[in-house]
Amino acid sequence: MMGTRGRRPHPLIDREKLDALYGAYNHRDFVHPDPLEFLYHYPALQDREIVALVASSLAYGRVEQILKSVSLVLDRVGPSPFHFLMTSSPESLLSTFSDFKHRFTAGDELAWMLWGARCAIEKFGSLLECFLSGWNEKESTVLPGLAAFVEAFPVKIAGCWSGFLPSPAKGSACKRLNLFMRWMVRQDAVDPGGWGQIPPSKLIVPLDVHMHRISLNLRLTSRRQADLRTAVEITRAFKKLVPEDPVRYDFALTRLGIRKHMAPPALGKKTCERSLKGSFVQHRHSRSLSHSSKAYPSPCVALA
Repeated sequence: MMGTRGRRPHPLIDREKLDALYGAYNHRDFVHPDPLEFLYHYPALQDREIVALVASSLAYGRVEQILKSVSLVLDRVGPSPFHFLMTSSPESLLSTFSDFKHRFTAGDELAWMLWGARCAIEKFGSLLECFLSGWNEKESTVLPGLAAFVEAFPVKIAGCWSGFLPSPAKGSACKRLNLFMRWMVRQDAVDPGGWGQIPPSKLIVPLDVHMHRISLNLRLTSRRQADLRTAVEITRAFKKLVPEDPVRYDFALTRLGIRKHMAPPALGKKTCERSLKGSFVQHRHSRSLSHSSKAYPSPCVALA
């Protein structure tokens, strides 16, 4: 995808078109099915940040299972996840979630992650303060802060440590943690926010299969590996267009990859040759965005 040596072709989209997409689809009507919707039921920040941690951590696999698993956890913790957590012990958490299973995640892993969150809250006062304790506002991104955030959780059980809370220090794209950060830092019609001390300009794109494919087709990256380096490269490309909020279009763009009816003419787009030939992408594993039993059109686009 490179043009002349060492120079990347110009992205196939500009801010005007992205803003049109944002205006059309960045609404709560388009959220379901997405675990983000659970956050809307928790106005108290101390509850919402725990819900966000649980929902983002379980945001892998089929969306139906994701919603079922998150619902099960929230039903068991009651109306205030914060109160539940701060009055729990490791033994009670292990008992509460002894029969829990979400794909590769067992109940003990969930219980230990929650215990780690409780210990972090007890030490710092909140998950926000836990993050801020290891983050320097002079950093260009939230990644160093996320690495410190993960390290602040005292639970270093292998499954919980590498599965629930992968560290960007190890090169993981950390899609779920970056999704958690988007939900908690940004505040608009979709993202509820709450962590206002962190500028949205520091966020990293939550890189999943949809955003990676879209970014390749829009020439926001030429890298084929969906790793942290690629996530940073895509974020930098967006930052050139909207430096104050490079993750602004994440929600709207990923709708294109998973909703069959969304091919917004307002953007001046035409489907690419692959889509015109009726080629479809079978969506099986997403960040939680749609019914994975259906086929969705390729997000491959050519801008008019």
